[in-house]
Amino acid sequence: MDENTSRKTGTGMGGTAAGTTGGAGAPLTVLVTAATGKTGRRVAGLLDGRGVQVRRGSRSGGTRFDWEDPATWGPALRGADAAYVAYYPDLAAPGAVEALREFGRLAAWEGVRRLVLLSGRAEPEAARAEQALRDAVAPGGELAVVRAAFFTQNFTEGLMAEGVAAGRIEFPAGGMPEPFVDAGDVAEVAVAALLEDAHAGRVHEVTGPRLLTFAQAAAELAAAAGREVAYVPVSAEEYAEGMRAYGLTAEEADWLAGLFAGLLDGRNASVADGVRRVLGREPRDFAEGVKEAFTPVA
Repeated sequence: MDENTSRKTGTGMGGTAAGTTGGAGAPLTVLVTAATGKTGRRVAGLLDGRGVQVRRGSRSGGTRFDWEDPATWGPALRGADAAYVAYYPDLAAPGAVEALREFGRLAAWEGVRRLVLLSGRAEPEAARAEQALRDAVAPGGELAVVRAAFFTQNFTEGLMAEGVAAGRIEFPAGGMPEPFVDAGDVAEVAVAALLEDAHAGRVHEVTGPRLLTFAQAAAELAAAAGREVAYVPVSAEEYAEGMRAYGLTAEEADWLAGLFAGLLDGRNASVADGVRRVLGREPRDFAEGVKEAFTPVA
């Protein structure tokens, strides 16, 4: 298979300035990988609201997509105009470079001309995966990258939410601050890159509007939840031990602990202007995001 050969012809996405139509005026079709994840389900929902045909790629959904099963990638991509690429478990994980290279080749072969990749800030391994995808889709495809800070919703959805509920967040972050970003902002930036023509080749770094230590984040979580939430700094080794007790293999736990300890060494202790540049507004504050999470739905 020639990675630069496309089954579709033409040089652009076509359609209106809003980017919601594909060839011959048909609705744009976008594959959303990891569509049940923090950003994936938000991207899919925003695209629904824009009149886009959304393929929700997941292990058990209507469009089967599994990063551990490359046989599912081609069928999910076939006939799509664009794709939101959220690699699991992380672009810094072993095997990510090879997976993204093959995914890009398949996307080019299937004529998927525009890809938007979720990545992390200041992750050398992730940068290599970005480049692998970039090389695979060239010269005919478009790639935009959204490099995100630590999600606000990591505290309210998934594994860390259990610690918040128990009133104790154990994490190997020490006293280092982080510009926590709202997953909704990440999704909005990704949708803009999927539907607008100005983002090809761009890298958007997205963060929240201010730096918070994990202790400060715990205090704001406590205020929003109306109960005590304490941050307990632990070493990478202690965190890995806790992850093994939770059910991760020793290899998985050690890799995850090392990843967090590295990313929270100060390299990301700065805010970026990606949200403001792309969306024309300030990013959502951490306090606003956690308050919404603990506010009962009427």
